[in-house]
Amino acid sequence: MDEFRATPLTVGQAIEYCWERLRDANVFYGHGTDNPWDEAVQLVLAVAELPVDADDGVLPHPVSAEQLQQIERLLARRIGDHVPLPYLLGRAWFAGLEFGCDERAIIPRSPIAELILHDYQPWYAGPEPSRILDLCCGGGCIGLAAAYYSNARVDLVDVDSQALSLAAENRTRLGLEQRVSIQQSDLFQAVAGNRYDLILSNPPYVDAGDLASMPEEYQHEPEIALGSGSDGLFLTRRILADAANYLTDTGLLVVEVGNSWESLEQAYPRVSFTWLEFERGGHGVFALSAKELQEFSASLR
Repeated sequence: MDEFRATPLTVGQAIEYCWERLRDANVFYGHGTDNPWDEAVQLVLAVAELPVDADDGVLPHPVSAEQLQQIERLLARRIGDHVPLPYLLGRAWFAGLEFGCDERAIIPRSPIAELILHDYQPWYAGPEPSRILDLCCGGGCIGLAAAYYSNARVDLVDVDSQALSLAAENRTRLGLEQRVSIQQSDLFQAVAGNRYDLILSNPPYVDAGDLASMPEEYQHEPEIALGSGSDGLFLTRRILADAANYLTDTGLLVVEVGNSWESLEQAYPRVSFTWLEFERGGHGVFALSAKELQEFSASLR
């Protein structure tokens, strides 16, 4: 370690060093990366103030002594305290956009990003969306990305005031104050009477068993944003019961339930959920159209 601090390293050498440290450590990946190499790359590029999408041309770039010390400090917290890297860096990337990221909200990582970038196709069949709701928005990444890549007006709602304060900062960061509203709300409470072309939601969906056994990294995230009852479906049940009242006739509901998808299928055996597939990975995201919600309304209450 002393040799690392004393030796003038390049970006490439620093990445190799971080990779070795992370590879040999008992850390969990799942907050934007899934392996030690990608995490090492993100860490070093961030400290070296280089673009996150930099190519191999930056590998010979020198890393200063001060930057090496910062890398060491970050590695110590990542490995010793199991703090997820986005919290250490104070930023995360979602749908190609940079968001502020801290422990007020969970770290952006939903596969719904891919859906947004593909204009909700082929599942959304209505006109160009003019109103979108991000339900249980956390730090706002889903709704803000939806606004950034469209001309729609977007409402962000969440019950957690701390998460909403982060969402407001991210709204300013992206310059979306004119088209994005932020409201504290217990699900649909604050948007009564509104109708949306799209309702996008990544609600808490971790069941009690998984919540108790999650890796230490997840313990740095707000528990209110993760757990949702014994089967992980407490909030999802409420969303399904009311969503039809907030969609336009051609509207679409998209909800992420992650590993709780099997419990959802068992809880609603008469409902034909459409499970979305993603090129970049991810699972447990379903879609139901307004028409389907009406058709299955008796089974959803």
